[in-house]
Amino acid sequence: MSRSLKKGPYVNPRILKKISKLKVDDKTVVNIWDRSCTITPEMVGFTFGVHNGRVHTPVKVVENMVGHKFGEFSPTRKFVTHGGRMAKDLATEKAKKETETAKKATVELETKK
Repeated sequence: MSRSLKKGPYVNPRILKKISKLKVDDKTVVNIWDRSCTITPEMVGFTFGVHNGRVHTPVKVVENMVGHKFGEFSPTRKFVTHGGRMAKDLATEKAKKETETAKKATVELETKK
């Protein structure tokens, strides 16, 4: 459920204070734990380390992210592929094909020289 329009978006003032001290496109990562904080236009161009419960995931904020929450860009669960033996066999076949095409490409480059 979204936040009431009369209240406006939730933005942590501590985060705004931290980025006011930095310059735009600065390489420093601002570590934050507030995943529910809304991304504002002032945050565009900065890199934030969003805590996912275990580590800080670096998130570079771009214009398309404005209005979203920080937590949307830092997944908290690791996806383990579905399937069993059949999925594993398909993955190994795909990896073999990729290595074969890479070898062919290197051989073609060497023959052109």
